[in-house]
Amino acid sequence: MVKDKKREEEKPKKSAFKAFLKKRAPIYLAVIAMVGIYVIMPLQEKNFEKSLPELSIKEGEVVEILMAYDGKNGGYTVKDAIKDKISEEYPDEKIFDNKKTSVELTVSNINSEEHQIIFNFKSHKGEMNYDWNINTNSGEISSNNSESKYLINKVDFYD
Repeated sequence: MVKDKKREEEKPKKSAFKAFLKKRAPIYLAVIAMVGIYVIMPLQEKNFEKSLPELSIKEGEVVEILMAYDGKNGGYTVKDAIKDKISEEYPDEKIFDNKKTSVELTVSNINSEEHQIIFNFKSHKGEMNYDWNINTNSGEISSNNSESKYLINKVDFYD
């Protein structure tokens, strides 16, 4: 009898926590998979804003003046025009997820009031180049090439 009691005592007791987890493991795996699909994946997608390079504070302010320019019409900005142009060129692609896609943004100081912004968008099918001069005091934007002029005209005359 003493030996039987020792054998019973030697058997490991089942943990209530282990039984609880084992019973519900498929549910927990499904929840983790759903979080991965619906929360983490969209956060990792690349888009126009995430593809822009890091800039200094002063350069960022100058770029913000350009991107927020709406031609006094309100609503439609240069940033929207650039996005639309990219969507027009690559209608059915997630172009920013492609490894060959790059966005280069160069801000140069011409004088104390004037800056030059060169925006180059390169992809596997070609590239788009834009060149603007911006007066930071007046907010006046002038184009240095035909593509840039087209975008500014599109913004200025947008209904």
